[in-house]
Amino acid sequence: MISNNEDRSATAARAAASSSSSSSSDDRPAPPAAPNIVMSSKDHDSLFSGGGISFLSGSRNGRFSYGYSSFKGKRSSMEDFFETKISEVDGQTVAFFGVFDGHGGSRTAEYLKDNLFKNLSSHPDFIKDTKTAIVEAFKQTDVDYLNEEKGHQRDAGSTASTAMLLGDRILVANVGDSRVVASRAGTAVPLSIDHKPDRSDERQRIEEAGGFIIWAGTWRVGGVLAVSRAFGDKLLKPYVVADPEIKEEEIDGVDFIIIASDGLWNVISNKEAVSLVQNITDAEVASRELIKEAYARGSSDNITCVVVRFDLS
Repeated sequence: MISNNEDRSATAARAAASSSSSSSSDDRPAPPAAPNIVMSSKDHDSLFSGGGISFLSGSRNGRFSYGYSSFKGKRSSMEDFFETKISEVDGQTVAFFGVFDGHGGSRTAEYLKDNLFKNLSSHPDFIKDTKTAIVEAFKQTDVDYLNEEKGHQRDAGSTASTAMLLGDRILVANVGDSRVVASRAGTAVPLSIDHKPDRSDERQRIEEAGGFIIWAGTWRVGGVLAVSRAFGDKLLKPYVVADPEIKEEEIDGVDFIIIASDGLWNVISNKEAVSLVQNITDAEVASRELIKEAYARGSSDNITCVVVRFDLS
């Protein structure tokens, strides 16, 4: 889940990032700014974290920083994966952030980490028709995964909560019950809505497709799955789909966004999450604090969190 930079000191990397971005008072020319500064750390309790800094490619000058943390928590195995990726697509810089929460195993979530953004960035219409490209890439990734999984006994699946920075826009695409929340002047703004079987529109879609939901401790599709959209889960097709819901937001005015698995959101509300980290300027520290707070509040799930902060001039 973590890059090969795990063993580098996060503190040293942050210091290097600060040094490279600060202005010089002497006459020596400043070194060219690196497009992406990566830093990672690992501590004894298996909480992985890291982050980086890059620059926005929209009409306004500015940069963003991002931090991620992932923690197995009280679960016996780790089924959360995440990805942070900065790429050039058709001459434009695009940042991709995603959290993938597996169920029935980690196979699907790991597949999404390795393939979803690769498939999306290689879509021929990604820049000119981004929303259509997102829908098509998500659906095709699901098809490709199910084809690769033929013959495997275990029926695994995964959510996907993603945010892409493209020009002056944030494009959020969500499948399942991981979640993306933005902060505007300290106010929590949901950028995704959980796909739960008891959502009236989701229930209607499932029943019209010939499926059903029943109460089994919580509402479940076919009495099995507690989310109504996911990648994988071949035995529950066509009721459980990987069709993303997409929301577009202007970066201007957004302080930061939080992308996290339900191990966080089960115990921390949108408003609480924003309040907890609104004064923490280090995105990695913010992601770690959210995970620590969720664990302290009794979260029994894997917990993964990505925080992206904006600094516009």
